[in-house]
Amino acid sequence: MRLARAICTFGYVGLIPGPAGTWGAAAAVPAGWILHGLGGFPLLALATIALYPIGYWATRVEVVDEHDLDPGYVVVDEVVGQWIALWPLSLGLWHMGAPAWLFPWPGWVGAFLLFRLFDILKLGPVGWADRKKGPMGVMLDDAIAGVMAAVVVSVAAAVAHGWLM
Repeated sequence: MRLARAICTFGYVGLIPGPAGTWGAAAAVPAGWILHGLGGFPLLALATIALYPIGYWATRVEVVDEHDLDPGYVVVDEVVGQWIALWPLSLGLWHMGAPAWLFPWPGWVGAFLLFRLFDILKLGPVGWADRKKGPMGVMLDDAIAGVMAAVVVSVAAAVAHGWLM
């Protein structure tokens, strides 16, 4: 089904040759910035929460006949995880009343690198979720990696801004 393929690949980004998960996460950063610019944290959070079940559905439809239950071209899970990792940056900026299109580089770079680190290493609960079968495992491990990255981004921001000193 073409719609499921377009969703799973995040507009066909997952079909770019090379590390599809990294391409998906990289594409999620400017998409998250656009969502933040248009509607602040509430829009980014709503889009993230909405994309999870949509990605679950699309993954279920797309990989039904695959031997590999988590094919590399499926990157909608990376988008969800990356957006979760961006939540602390977006929430902090929105809460401060910062200009809508402000998205400072230390925050999004840190969120990107930390998300990819947790997604690749599959530590603890990320690895547990990755071992789940079907679309739940595909989507859940990246959501958990995103939460773990968001926690570290939040702590790093608190240290950088002197809130934990």
